[in-house]
Amino acid sequence: MNKFLAIFAGLILLPLAVQATDFKEGKHYEVVKQTATSTPEVLEFFSFFCPHCMKFEPLMVQLQAKLGDDVKIRKNHVNFLGKEMGPQLTQALAAAQLLEVEDKVSSLIFDQIHTQRKPINGEAGILAIFEKAGISNAEAQGAIASFPASGLASQMKRNTETFKIRGVPALIINGKYQVITNSVTSTDEFIELVVFLTEKKG
Repeated sequence: MNKFLAIFAGLILLPLAVQATDFKEGKHYEVVKQTATSTPEVLEFFSFFCPHCMKFEPLMVQLQAKLGDDVKIRKNHVNFLGKEMGPQLTQALAAAQLLEVEDKVSSLIFDQIHTQRKPINGEAGILAIFEKAGISNAEAQGAIASFPASGLASQMKRNTETFKIRGVPALIINGKYQVITNSVTSTDEFIELVVFLTEKKG
């Protein structure tokens, strides 16, 4: 993951104005699937245990503002970091999405792991996070154990396998294009590339 640190730190700290870029396959993005999704979307693969993913969050907020309401950013937690807590936090994210407290819960988890440098230990630690987000233990437990949350978590695992994600953060656009993250040099160029791919036909 270290190779992402300088890249994304630069993206966040250097919002340089750029001219329209001639984005090219193989240089700025890769085609990872032949068929695109029916509607534009951005699938963000991340881990709560990845410090670069935490630093990436403000950039994704800027991106959503540029994309508008017609293009949805979907967050996909990966299981391959954090040992046994990786899958548990995937399930927690799925439950937070169902309860519509994803942003609050995500912020609290990132803060505890990377700012406070405190581990999240099992279900009790996860429930404490939800309680801080305003969700009772009973409601959080019900959501985490629910069939819909398990379905969402399983879909995240399948997505990680389908797109062969090995490092995070990573972006898949319209289910077809993967951003080559080290090809961009500024926040503006990154946003321009993602917008270009969401609008790309064929």
